[in-house]
Amino acid sequence: MARRTGRPSYQLDTAAVGRRRTARFAAVAGVIALVTGLLGGLVGYQVGRPDATEATIASIKQAEAKRDAQQIVELTETARRVRDQVAPVLAAIKTETTGGRAPDATQARQWQEVMRRAAEPFADPPSGTTATNVARGGLRAAVQQASLAVDAYALAAGVPAAQRAAVLDVAARQAAEAATIWSVAATQLDQVSVDAGHGHQHVFLDTDPHGGALTPDGAAEGTGG
Repeated sequence: MARRTGRPSYQLDTAAVGRRRTARFAAVAGVIALVTGLLGGLVGYQVGRPDATEATIASIKQAEAKRDAQQIVELTETARRVRDQVAPVLAAIKTETTGGRAPDATQARQWQEVMRRAAEPFADPPSGTTATNVARGGLRAAVQQASLAVDAYALAAGVPAAQRAAVLDVAARQAAEAATIWSVAATQLDQVSVDAGHGHQHVFLDTDPHGGALTPDGAAEGTGG
């Protein structure tokens, strides 16, 4: 009986070697893929992770935003108190300078004291963001202009009658300018309050709408933050 014909022994050895080589190549390829993936993830993490400088900047910005939000609350409270001091004086100057009455020197001195107290909160202002500093600076400028109006009224009390009308006219125009400056500052304060999440805060004077001063928008108080 004849023997079954099979593959020569050298062919069997070659096939086995080929399979082993394929297995080794596959293993090596897997290791390379794994290492490449790990390296890629590490590189991506290093690239995406903020460095120390960026982290410090972000921390500073966060602290500034928190500080400014608190400053806006405090500035709004200050503006309300100062408005309640200044508004009656500006309204009285308008009445006194257009009523044809002689200026009252005693009343002028009282108003000057009111203006001195109104200016105190702005004597040493804190440093905030540019937008908040603009609002604060505008309120301060309005108080300073109102003080000039009062000083002009006081000056009118001591000048001859022939010159009185001209000085009172200057006082009236300065008072109107103070109200206009205040309205600009109040508009800025309203905007930074909304931006900080506190909503609309309308700290405006009760002025003549035809006098050139800005007026509050129609948004409800405290909304829009």
